[in-house]
Amino acid sequence: MPSGHLPMNPKGDLEPNPPQMPAAHLTGHRLRKKGIGIKTWLMVDSTGQAQHVDARKHLIRQRTGLSARDLRILDPSLSYPSTMTGRERAVVIKLEHIKGVITAKDVWLLNSKDPAVAPFVEELKRRCSHHHQANAVKVNRSSGGEEQSEEATQGEGLHSRIVKQQHDTSETLPFEFVALEACLEAACSSLDDESKALEQEANPALDKLISKISTRHLERVRQIKARLVLLTGRVQKIRNEIEHLLEDDGDMAEMYLTRKLQQDEEDKSSSSSISEEKHALHEPDEETNHEGDDRITPDESLSSQRSSLDDDEKAGGFKGINSHSSLSVSKRFGGSNKHLDVAELEMLLEAYFVQLDGTLNELSALREYIQDTEDYVNIMLDDKQNNLLQMGVVISTATMFITMFIVVTGIFGMNVRIFLFLNPNPKINNFLWTVSGCTFGTIVLYAIAIAWYKYKRFI
Repeated sequence: MPSGHLPMNPKGDLEPNPPQMPAAHLTGHRLRKKGIGIKTWLMVDSTGQAQHVDARKHLIRQRTGLSARDLRILDPSLSYPSTMTGRERAVVIKLEHIKGVITAKDVWLLNSKDPAVAPFVEELKRRCSHHHQANAVKVNRSSGGEEQSEEATQGEGLHSRIVKQQHDTSETLPFEFVALEACLEAACSSLDDESKALEQEANPALDKLISKISTRHLERVRQIKARLVLLTGRVQKIRNEIEHLLEDDGDMAEMYLTRKLQQDEEDKSSSSSISEEKHALHEPDEETNHEGDDRITPDESLSSQRSSLDDDEKAGGFKGINSHSSLSVSKRFGGSNKHLDVAELEMLLEAYFVQLDGTLNELSALREYIQDTEDYVNIMLDDKQNNLLQMGVVISTATMFITMFIVVTGIFGMNVRIFLFLNPNPKINNFLWTVSGCTFGTIVLYAIAIAWYKYKRFI
């Protein structure tokens, strides 16, 4: 084919050859495109088993029900402060080096390969395994003693059964609170260890600075103070976050993931039972169709059954539905049971709030000690500066009187005929008497000046 011509198809149209990309470039491009957004997560389930999962944000959002804004908090490339945010199906945790998502059944950790997170992962797995075993033992005990205690519970009143049920549920915390407690303990322990290490490093440095003020000691104290400011800010942020949760019962109620999951299941079961009953009410009664003049039509039967259903409901029927509706109303409008619903989480948060408050008090005491040391150093420097100024005054006064003596010697050094230069009496040395007199006068004047300075408290 001649050069400069393009190939043609049977119809006579031109077929330009598209530019071909190298195979290696295509493969690398596909791999890079495939790896965008994929991160390695460590999933720890309720039994304590852990496995690494490579997942995109879409999969995490589908499993946890979080939005893209919530997952952006865990992005390592963005600097978000420490936070604990409760959502419908998950709790977003970012406490120091711990970044993850807690659900009602598992925990997703983002930076599990960090050496600082490895002890926390082991502790989390141990706690989850212990929690699973405790729940298994509790279920076995309740199932084994259910038949034996059935007759005894029939004679118990409603109040005693409710108290017993609350006591059984308070023995073990929900899974999300076990994971949350592990996160809080790891973060608070890390901050407490850092504060103690900083205090052990600061005390010798401050003592050396007091004993000897030098540039090296000042620079070391400056670095310690900078670390103290950063550590205080981190502790204060987590403390404020816990305090904000304690002040808002609604935010704490959002963290009850297991309770919300159980309520959803109860809603589904109650709605299915209601739909079945409504379907049964709409079925025609064939036996009533064969009666005489006193037969009841399907509409009358339906109305009578509905009225009986209303009477049963008023008399105490559908207690589960009514209790659930009252619970939802109390949660929405701030009923009296709202404080009781968040009592477990409130006690959990208060314990670590007190621990963080103690750590913050230790850091405040260290900051005050550093401030006192700085004040003492400033006082010492001011005293030295005052001594230098006094020395300058003394030296300046001495220089003035010495200058007066130099003026006299300069006059004698001039090539001028003065009567003192003529020595009629060889036994008297006029030069010696002149020098001695000038020296003595200079000293007397200097002593008078120093005495006047002390009298005026200049030195």
